[in-house]
Amino acid sequence: MTFVQVIDCRTSRIDELNRLMDSWVEATQGKRTATHSIVGRDRTDSTHVVEIVEFPSYEEAMKNSRLPETDRIFQEMVAACDQEPTFTDLDVLRDEQLNKIVVRNFFEEVANKRNFDAEDTLCTPDYQEHDPTLPTGVVGLEESKAANRKLHAALEPVVTIENLIAEGDLVSAQFSFKGRHTGEFLGMEATGREFSTTGHATFRCQGGRIAESWWNTDDLGLLRQLGAIEA
Repeated sequence: MTFVQVIDCRTSRIDELNRLMDSWVEATQGKRTATHSIVGRDRTDSTHVVEIVEFPSYEEAMKNSRLPETDRIFQEMVAACDQEPTFTDLDVLRDEQLNKIVVRNFFEEVANKRNFDAEDTLCTPDYQEHDPTLPTGVVGLEESKAANRKLHAALEPVVTIENLIAEGDLVSAQFSFKGRHTGEFLGMEATGREFSTTGHATFRCQGGRIAESWWNTDDLGLLRQLGAIEA
């Protein structure tokens, strides 16, 4: 479950606080487990500053807190504040709904609108896609975009989401799709035949994006409809 830590402090030394945060980001490069961080200032009190830091889980946050760089920067931050900062630890409850939204957007933008470059914003840079129909079985972001272009050129699928279930950082999608065989698919030349089949996919989300996915479709039923296998 996504974990958020809220750090509440009062200081008139905003520039010093920003410098400390920049120093921490640089010092913990490649080691920190925080996925997102924002700092806000109270509109009614310019000395009231709140930082919100997001982690994949509470356990990952604890790894972050044990970094020596974190402790050093924290001590300097306390010195820059007018009083001791307070901390609020939150388990995120609405994250699952946001994960369902990003998965739904993936189907709509990539699958139905053929906006393959939307993967750049919907997925993390290190996105991994697992699909037994792919030659390597697993591909990264750019390879996924190329595979989707090839798939849509061959089958022209239109996808309908039948069900979405989210738990923690995972979203499971049950879907159906129909189309026409207009290009080479799994070594089979275009037949012009129409088809309708089903599938399901599981997505792992991180920081509001899709970090990993696993796909399974009824390829046997599809090949039968295309005439590659006798019914």
